[in-house]
Amino acid sequence: MSRHTHITAAALLALVLGTGLGLHAETLDGIVAVVEDDVILEQELQKETTVIMQRIAASKTQMPPESVLRKQVLEKMIVDKLQRQMAERAGISVSDDQLNSSAADIAQRNNMTLEQFRGELEKQGMTYKAFLDNMRDEIAVNQLRGREIGGRIKVTEQEVDHYLETQGKVGTDDTIQYHLGHILIAIKEGASADDIQKAQREANELVAKLRGGAEFAQAAISHSDDANALKGGDLGWRTASTLPTVFSGGVSQMHTGEVSEPIRSPSGFHIIKMFENKGLDNHVITKTKVRHILIKTNELIDDAEAQKRLFGLKARVLDGDDFAVLARSHSDDKGSALKGGSLDWVSPGDLVKPFEEAMNHLDIKQVSDPVQSQFGWHLIQVLDRESKDNSVEYHRNQVRDALRKRKIEEETELWIRRVRDEAYVEINPARL
Repeated sequence: MSRHTHITAAALLALVLGTGLGLHAETLDGIVAVVEDDVILEQELQKETTVIMQRIAASKTQMPPESVLRKQVLEKMIVDKLQRQMAERAGISVSDDQLNSSAADIAQRNNMTLEQFRGELEKQGMTYKAFLDNMRDEIAVNQLRGREIGGRIKVTEQEVDHYLETQGKVGTDDTIQYHLGHILIAIKEGASADDIQKAQREANELVAKLRGGAEFAQAAISHSDDANALKGGDLGWRTASTLPTVFSGGVSQMHTGEVSEPIRSPSGFHIIKMFENKGLDNHVITKTKVRHILIKTNELIDDAEAQKRLFGLKARVLDGDDFAVLARSHSDDKGSALKGGSLDWVSPGDLVKPFEEAMNHLDIKQVSDPVQSQFGWHLIQVLDRESKDNSVEYHRNQVRDALRKRKIEEETELWIRRVRDEAYVEINPARL
């Protein structure tokens, strides 16, 4: 951002704040904030505030004063706009094909066709185009965060071992899930001692109110500087390893309904509330030993021809031919063909969904009809199955994923605060 652009933005806001500017002032009077080289308009803020108010009302949470809510919503819009600007400057773009594919995935996860999903959006007052625009921004920002943060986050096996040795043994913290609320009273980088003391007083006063019966969600919406503020500060269900390091240690000692003392971190003062907790069960998985023959389609082999060939191979297997020999001769999956079509032992989620679903419906030694996936057409045979308690391996993977998520959340929080503090933002107080 050049100095010239900043001067232009400041001059633009000065026009908004001025008086006696005639028709030109009326045109600019709808500007609530200048964010780098862009603006946030009154109608945009009001629209977003209305959406948040409807969400809060639906959750039965006490509504904060609209002036307080507008400030929180505006701050979120500022941070979102800054990130979108950074993504654009970084050359991050999201194709229409990627958007439509993501929308189709969301519809499928909600057991809807894409058309049904579009209809449901319209019932809720959102056009499909608006949904795609929001999703485009979200994907772009996630890619930006991946570049800025995700690439430098590493979790070593030593870190996993250390966590398991000190905190994560079965029967302790990481076999329990916690449903938590979170409020952050933020402190800027390089804040003065007076600013820090002011933030701490605000946090102490808020803890006292919460312990006196104040509603946590309403307090979070009104006071928290965390990204979850407009969700009532709800962090959802977490294990101890998925929580930010600064307050994960004390969570296991908290009782349901308890509110913590303010916890200091580089970002500010954190207030935690324990909503509830629950234990986790052992993790048992079923592994399948499977082999297949793959026929890929091309200019000479269409879907019908691929199915015809596989039905012929299935008939030969049922007549006594060796599946492995046929796989070596006919399968287009050259890696598994060398092993007689064997994919060895596979765990849930290792294979593409159509293949796995067909495989799970087969008895041992049974051969499937042709099954289509993104790779072509498959003939599948299950050789064996075994169920075992995979708790140790599953637990290590959970810890590894959780430690990475914890690091990303901590870095993201600091990065967002830094982006906000270093950006040129001018707010028109008359519009709030």
